[in-house]
Amino acid sequence: MRVGGPGGGPGGLLGADRSTIAGARFDGTVVRRVWRFARPYRWMLLAYVGTIIAQALVQLTPPLLFRSIIDSAIPQGVDGGDRGLLHLLAGLAVLAAFANGGLALADRYWSSRIGEGVIYDLRTALYDHVQRMPVAFFTRTQTGALTNRLNSDVLGAQQALTGTVGSVVSNLISLVTTIGAMAFLDWRLTGLSLIVLPLFILPAKRVGRRMQALRRTQMDLSASMNATMTERFNVAGALLVKLFGRSDDESRSFADRADAVRVTGVRVALVGRTFFIAL
Repeated sequence: MRVGGPGGGPGGLLGADRSTIAGARFDGTVVRRVWRFARPYRWMLLAYVGTIIAQALVQLTPPLLFRSIIDSAIPQGVDGGDRGLLHLLAGLAVLAAFANGGLALADRYWSSRIGEGVIYDLRTALYDHVQRMPVAFFTRTQTGALTNRLNSDVLGAQQALTGTVGSVVSNLISLVTTIGAMAFLDWRLTGLSLIVLPLFILPAKRVGRRMQALRRTQMDLSASMNATMTERFNVAGALLVKLFGRSDDESRSFADRADAVRVTGVRVALVGRTFFIAL
């Protein structure tokens, strides 16, 4: 885990040189490093994926049950329909709702167990790594940047593992099961629906890249703001500011950084909402 930059100069300050991550892409090395932290939870991950699969299958049940109720149980109205079948199908719909709630609870349980475990492992590994660094490292590294790595960045890694990966798996399984159910009901209508699928995929990829850039900018700005607070809210930092009489300048500088975080947050919210409205 690389914590400081080379040379010990200003570019070696933790998080100061953004060019080191410009255009970064996932490769085999990154995957292996991620798997090293995820491997102790592989059985939990399997249970998590299994819960997602079961939940996706259960969520298909109510539409099929309602179809049977409308087409078979009450074809001639309530008086002329099959009341026994109607009660059975309605009971199954209620059971499906309870099953979906239970699986949603299990989904949350496994994701929280995995996420909190990964947070713990990342924080302890980073803390142990920093503790082993030479004294010269601490003279050229911002304390606030280190603190931000242990807080915000670790949470981002946890969200990527349990939130993003979980959403991708869930959406993929839901897509496959839904297409299967649609093809079973009417393959012609299913084929017609799939024709327009590329019209949604291409804009989604473009918006995804845009959201990725905005999220990275948002995290960088938040890290800079948090580092400033950590550096200024200790005795040494406060004395330095008061010694040079820079209180007003420091307030303006912090206000500018906080404003940048605010503006970026608004842009992220609007881009995501505009995309879904357009869809």
